Amino acid sequence: MTTGKPFDLEIITPTGLAFEGKVEAVTVPAADKPFQVLANHAPTVATLGIGSIKFNDGANKVTQFATSGGFVQVLNNKVSCVVETAEESGSINVERAAEAKKRAEERLTKRAEHDAARAELALARSLNRLKIAGR
Repeated sequence: MTTGKPFDLEIITPTGLAFEGKVEAVTVPAADKPFQVLANHAPTVATLGIGSIKFNDGANKVTQFATSGGFVQVLNNKVSCVVETAEESGSINVERAAEAKKRAEERLTKRAEHDAARAELALARSLNRLKIAGR
């Protein structure tokens, strides 16, 4: 759903700006559940989890980024996502994501307590990247 009223979106990572532009709708993976932002949304700050930042520009082009967590601020028709990682769906290296998935699964079978939580996060990130890449 879009309102026809564009607003600003920026996706910022530690390495720089992943996206900046006008959009008509954006869905972000809040830690408890995803939510959608349209123009004139109420001011909000939320924690983001592993998932997808998906947005629609005025020409009905949908763009999707895989992300592994961070924060979102919605204020005055501007959405700022400050995230650990952001990979556009078309630029995800599927082979690398599949290899990371395999490594994480192997670590989980060994189930060392100190490594299990890290391996579970790595598995969740790699599965998310594969999902966003359409695999």
